[in-house]
Amino acid sequence: MKIGVLRIGQVDSDTTKRIQESISTIFTQTKCIVIDEEIPLPEEAFNKARKQHRSEVILRKVRSYAEKSHFDRVLGIADIDVFVPTLNFVFGQADYDGRAALISLWRLRPEYYGDLPNEQLFDERSVKEAVHELGHTLGLEHCSNVFCVMHFSSSIYETDVKHSLFCDKCSIKIEAAITGLGKNHEGQV
Repeated sequence: MKIGVLRIGQVDSDTTKRIQESISTIFTQTKCIVIDEEIPLPEEAFNKARKQHRSEVILRKVRSYAEKSHFDRVLGIADIDVFVPTLNFVFGQADYDGRAALISLWRLRPEYYGDLPNEQLFDERSVKEAVHELGHTLGLEHCSNVFCVMHFSSSIYETDVKHSLFCDKCSIKIEAAITGLGKNHEGQV
């Protein structure tokens, strides 16, 4: 499986590289590449009243990019505050059993919560959200295990509790999904 990491708007390249390296370690049967180009933030995603961006509008752009690319999955990374209409904010969003995922770095920084900068904590949070959203693209739903990366995080504290890895139950599902992708690509050029 090939995963492309796509910057949307201004995103720190070092952060993107660290996320890419962690994804390669966690998804051992994949090749993860940072895409050289970046796509601009869609202006229509910004909601003036909320001063946030609609994640589904940005996800649509990632999906469009994925459909034209040679990647099995594309993870979009944005450094803006995102939301879906039914929630105050989201850390990310993905197409369930699809090719596109999106994470936002905005609320993952300790400084957002009034804490001192902590690059290690920021990186851990970023990786957890990236793996979580990619898990959705591979057909995984939210997990009831609070330590599983697929557990739903309604707050940063829940993100901090969970691990960056899948629980045993979700690991089996991920393995089957990735193996299935590989079988679908056999014999293709």
